[in-house]
Amino acid sequence: MNINLNRRFLLFSGKLLVVLLTLLLLHQAIFTAPDTLLSWRGILQTALDSSLSGLFILVAALIPINWGFEAKKWQLLGNKLESMSFARAYRSVMVGLTLGFITPNRLGDYAGRVLELKSRQRLDAIGAIFIGRFCQLVATVLVGSVGLLYFILRFYWVQYPGVALSVLFLLLALCVAMLVLLYHAKAMVAVVAAIKPLRRFVQYVSIMGAYTYSEISRLLLLSLGRYFVFLVQFILLLILFGVRLNPLEYVSGVAGTFFLKSVVPSVSLLSDLGVRELSAMYLFGLLGEGRLHVLSASLSLWLLNIAVPSAVGLYFVLRLRLARKGVTV
Repeated sequence: MNINLNRRFLLFSGKLLVVLLTLLLLHQAIFTAPDTLLSWRGILQTALDSSLSGLFILVAALIPINWGFEAKKWQLLGNKLESMSFARAYRSVMVGLTLGFITPNRLGDYAGRVLELKSRQRLDAIGAIFIGRFCQLVATVLVGSVGLLYFILRFYWVQYPGVALSVLFLLLALCVAMLVLLYHAKAMVAVVAAIKPLRRFVQYVSIMGAYTYSEISRLLLLSLGRYFVFLVQFILLLILFGVRLNPLEYVSGVAGTFFLKSVVPSVSLLSDLGVRELSAMYLFGLLGEGRLHVLSASLSLWLLNIAVPSAVGLYFVLRLRLARKGVTV
């Protein structure tokens, strides 16, 4: 009985810690950041009072679709471990999103999804989660490389042809290498098995080699679908905040921003915010757009797609109950 009480106390303490950390980071991101956020409030108010204010509602309406793509991916990935409904996959994604919000590089996303599985071999899901995240990264790199191609050809080709050509070859090599790795995940498992210090982790990643070419293609298409929802949301917010460009410039700027944000390592809890903002400021600055309006759109995108769903996910975290033979809610 004492053991059960201790387990319940530890579980309650863990839930409470997640809630407090999430709320603290939300407060820090919204109310205590530098003056950029203060300026963002005024720009947001102006945008919401304009004739284009309906775009904000449209962007918000796309949030569940965005995470719906991710839930469908997780359903496809998780079905290799156990039968999973779309509703349970969506709930797992929400739990992982909340836990990932308070950890560097969203590592808590792994824990959140693993805890929602009923299988005894929950840690075997680590490889499945990695494949899902890698698919999203591949989609970002593929489209982002095309976006950066526009900037290279327009701004750097004439003055620095040698450097521009080298970067183009590097981007092409990166895209090819990532596609090869994605469609030959068994090779990644073999590499882990061949490195002695990593050999004990083989059982946790071996599932990566179980997905067929057809399944990988479906996962990549779902990743591209989620990517384009993100892209449309960002463009709508840019329009709302007064950034006026042609369609090619919108798509190239957003794709380039997402690419740079994804390939630059993040080591702090909220560092992806700064990386995305700096990337957007640089690329859209080349197109002659104002810094604060672009950053306002970027910050709004983060708040709507990460911060708000993370707060919603707290509900599912609080309902999470661990049992010795599985997970029930």
